[in-house]
Amino acid sequence: MKTRAITAFFFVAVMLASLLLGAYAFTIFFLLLSLFSTEEFYKLVRTDGLKPRSVLGWLLVISIYLPLSLCYLNGASPLILFICVPFFITIIIAELYRDLEKPFHHIAYTIFGVLFSALPFCFFYALGFIEGEYSWHLPLAFLIMLWANDTGAYLFGITLGKNRLFERHSPKKSWEGFFGGLLCSLISGFILSTYFNNLSIFHWLMVSIIIVVSGTLGDLSESMLKRSLSTKDSGSFLPGHGGLLDRFDGLLLAAPLVFVYLTLLKIS
Repeated sequence: MKTRAITAFFFVAVMLASLLLGAYAFTIFFLLLSLFSTEEFYKLVRTDGLKPRSVLGWLLVISIYLPLSLCYLNGASPLILFICVPFFITIIIAELYRDLEKPFHHIAYTIFGVLFSALPFCFFYALGFIEGEYSWHLPLAFLIMLWANDTGAYLFGITLGKNRLFERHSPKKSWEGFFGGLLCSLISGFILSTYFNNLSIFHWLMVSIIIVVSGTLGDLSESMLKRSLSTKDSGSFLPGHGGLLDRFDGLLLAAPLVFVYLTLLKIS
């Protein structure tokens, strides 16, 4: 428990620093987080018969993330995002030169590792610029509501949990925990609305609901991945907590959906 608490304290401190120190610190931190998470996915699925291309996967992550950051930081044309296309094609062509069985399995896992483990961080990164210039308000609010959901789900689940939410993939999760997490996240959304006027109270609460529902599904999806591979944790990067994917499973589906919701809200 002590190791878990110390790890959580320092990791949260580093994350908050990356948000508050400005756009470039934010960019570098989440680029590294994207790369480490992708590599964690590759290590998780790698077996004697399945060998995703780590280096090509990293290059694909970089070719997506850095052009995106240039669009936001320096006003580069969105056309720069097409830089990722040659890297995507290279993953397919490179498999022609490996004498391994089931080549499309390697291709699929290499590309899916980027989609599952890195692309959500790109959407989260974009939340920092959704108002036109860098602001830590929305990324921080997102994390607060996500953490409130996780904390509420855990506390309500261990004290009141009786009805299993999705026992096949996550035996410990309960409906009581789900609604407890939703309540805590809604409360945090309401409090955030009193400090930040980026959104109305209604939209803060809607974002909170999106985070809770999609965050829970993201958690279940990551649990499904681990159970299919007969492993408990996605890695050991965070002592006492498991891997990065274990800690950010709620973000994997929530960040893209929150970004879409706020973007549609902005243009409506």
